[in-house]
Amino acid sequence: MTMLYRLVAGAILVSATLAGAAPAADIELGPRPAFLIDKMAEGALKDELLACDGKPVSTTLFSIGHRGAPLQFPEHTRESYMAAAKMGAGIIECDVTFTKNKELVCRHAQNDLHTTTNILATDLAQKCTKGFTPAAGGKASAECRASDITLSEFKTLNGKMDAANSQAETVEDYINGTAEWRTDLYAAAGGTVLTHRESIALIASLGGKFTPELKSPSVEMPYDGFSQADYAQKMIDEYKDAGIPASDVWPQSFNLDDVLYWIENEPEFGAQAVYLDGRYSEDGFDFRKPETFKPSMQQLADQGVNYIAPPIWMLLTLADGKVVPSAYALEAKKAGLNIIAWSFERSGPLNSGGGWYYQSVGDVINNDGQMYEVLDVLARQVGIVGMFSDWPATVSYYASCTGLK
Repeated sequence: MTMLYRLVAGAILVSATLAGAAPAADIELGPRPAFLIDKMAEGALKDELLACDGKPVSTTLFSIGHRGAPLQFPEHTRESYMAAAKMGAGIIECDVTFTKNKELVCRHAQNDLHTTTNILATDLAQKCTKGFTPAAGGKASAECRASDITLSEFKTLNGKMDAANSQAETVEDYINGTAEWRTDLYAAAGGTVLTHRESIALIASLGGKFTPELKSPSVEMPYDGFSQADYAQKMIDEYKDAGIPASDVWPQSFNLDDVLYWIENEPEFGAQAVYLDGRYSEDGFDFRKPETFKPSMQQLADQGVNYIAPPIWMLLTLADGKVVPSAYALEAKKAGLNIIAWSFERSGPLNSGGGWYYQSVGDVINNDGQMYEVLDVLARQVGIVGMFSDWPATVSYYASCTGLK
């Protein structure tokens, strides 16, 4: 039994309410926040967080369920979204892509069905863009897209933990590749996959708000007459059809053109559109050097962008061995941009530098207790307005303890 299995047991119930939600729900934090606090170095922050033990925890918009609660539940499933809401996430994410008949569904990528569902173990495997190829001395592979199948076929699938065993010789071994610090405990019965419309209804019923991400298509656009603008508009239309106010929705995209489309064509929704900043992969971009930001933070603001969301590491740097805001963070604040960070609880144990999400401060990261130290710098010094998390209870506890809404 792994530590994460044990951390789920014995959940502690505390009352919480979200503005506009009815009825009030109970938050189940479980022991993970206390576990992390116990691992912290002695000091004022640890004392502050310890003093909140046993106090009521409120649902908070600062805590965003990243694909639900995929640290332990299959991402973008009914079960994962319900777990996120139970842990105090006031906003829950549906990554949006489309099927063969151009219906919107919740998946992290259009081409991830082979790692996030059981499709390879079903008759639908024959419809995949690329079927399973065993390792045979190389790497096992497959590619199954939502656009390979219809909506009705998609709804027959079961969600699973996002993973694949690249050394597998069989389909069964390939789809059973969950990392040891995650768990298949809640995936065994199969996660319930959702359409985008179903996610809206579910999240609304849980009293939550919405942050859908328009995912880059794996197919060439326009797709059977379905343009990128049609795609961006369809996502917004499904909120309008459901009667969801624009103030409850933070639409996201890594594609700046999508964000600008919403700003121009759906200004109420565009006012909260989030530019997911993936420029770290572009040649010449350096988060430490504002002169490499193209467009600049001020140019983004001048175009009507109000929210920007980079990975955690782009917002941080080291000064005299301490974690402090980066030049990127300071420039974003200077331009008046609201900052959202991603993604907490996605790195696994932090005893070896924290991996990709902590790369800019990895030299001083050596234990899980530092998670709250990093979050504190992001909240109080960088001034982020929200944090995506794979296990929202961790962020919800901090936000409630420190008075963040």
